[in-house]
Amino acid sequence: MKTTLIILGAGESGVGAALLGQATGYDVFVSDFGQIKAPIKAELNAAGIDFEEGQHSEERILAADLIIKSPGIPEKAPLIKKLRAAEKEIISEIEFAGRFTNAKLIGITGTNGKTTTTLLTYHLLKEAGFNVGVGGNVGKSFARQVLEENRDWYVLELSSFQLDDTHELNLEIGVLLNITPDHLDRYDYDFQKYIASKMRIFHLVHLGGCAVYWQDDTQIGENVQNVTRDLNVYPFSLSADGTEITHIQNDRLFYVPNDFEVSAPRADISIKGLHNALNAMAAGNAALLAGVSEADLLKGLKTFKNAEHRLEPVRVLNDVEYINDSKATNLDSVKYALDAFSAPLVWIAGGVDKGNDYSIIEALVQEKVKALICLGTDNSKLIASFEPVVPKVKSTDDLIEAVRWAKEMAAPGDVVLLSPACASFDLFKNYEDRGEKFKSAVLAL
Repeated sequence: MKTTLIILGAGESGVGAALLGQATGYDVFVSDFGQIKAPIKAELNAAGIDFEEGQHSEERILAADLIIKSPGIPEKAPLIKKLRAAEKEIISEIEFAGRFTNAKLIGITGTNGKTTTTLLTYHLLKEAGFNVGVGGNVGKSFARQVLEENRDWYVLELSSFQLDDTHELNLEIGVLLNITPDHLDRYDYDFQKYIASKMRIFHLVHLGGCAVYWQDDTQIGENVQNVTRDLNVYPFSLSADGTEITHIQNDRLFYVPNDFEVSAPRADISIKGLHNALNAMAAGNAALLAGVSEADLLKGLKTFKNAEHRLEPVRVLNDVEYINDSKATNLDSVKYALDAFSAPLVWIAGGVDKGNDYSIIEALVQEKVKALICLGTDNSKLIASFEPVVPKVKSTDDLIEAVRWAKEMAAPGDVVLLSPACASFDLFKNYEDRGEKFKSAVLAL
């Protein structure tokens, strides 16, 4: 009799898991409480996989042998509570896919910078000739790739939600970038639970494997010795003045894995800003530990192009540079973005506030920003926070108007920066939609 596999959620990860499950002999059923997109229904139908939408058939789901749940489904969901009470095995798509590949795995997590660091690490390995795939929280699902491809390496972006349901994945290298408060509604508003979730990445690294982490992060520093016992540790730092670990000195990055040193000028790294220097340190360490040569590392750092909506250059018009940083939905990301530019900034921000304490960036805004355009349905908090420190503040709920105002306010040599600090759902479908509409408006000027 076949083992019953239930997939909760019919997004990219769920469909990938369903296809892999069917191919490996499971009796698969996909259940989504929302509506399933037409192309996904067509794919499931073509594969002969049974599914439902708009409901969860609890009796059938509770009878399952194995559950794979979407990372978007919280533990407090009634169905998950019932499954936990019934002691059902619940795992992530990442965990499931890992059972069917012998590829070596690099896992990358952190509150900020995960996608950039994952894509850069993948780029460094790919440019060096590695047979490598990229997945997890970015791109095609890991399960779909394990089914369709035969890779020697995978670089996986892992969110805290994915880590929570991943228990036996065998990582060669684990990378932890930073930990700041985020998604606390999923962790009972207990920051320590969120920290523990992020630190779990090192429990997934096999004994004798490699742990790469930002030594300066206080939340990591307090906990890292306990969770990296029996691992080879490769910290990186902004403050280290010696040569023991990867660090920055005299505007050069010094990589120090395995008792040798590789030096790269910061000016040669394609992604700008101090936060991206940290991302480049993490990715470079991981790549060198995986076996990338010094020459290939230096070449890859120069040729990398970041994902859309992350400090993405859109165009230069009248000697004004327009930057799309729509992915910056929290204050840490905005802080990094503001810090990346020395030119005067016309800053476009706003959306659905996530409980921001804008005093954190007040001094930086006062130093860098000549004008603020608030873009959202309710801009009162932004206006109240920055009207005292920014010379010009305007408010609108119209993106095209915001971009036109930015053009009027910017002088040659300035930068117009969309870095919202807020979620996008008041005016847009998501941050990608916001970024695409911003780019279209800028290109139409």
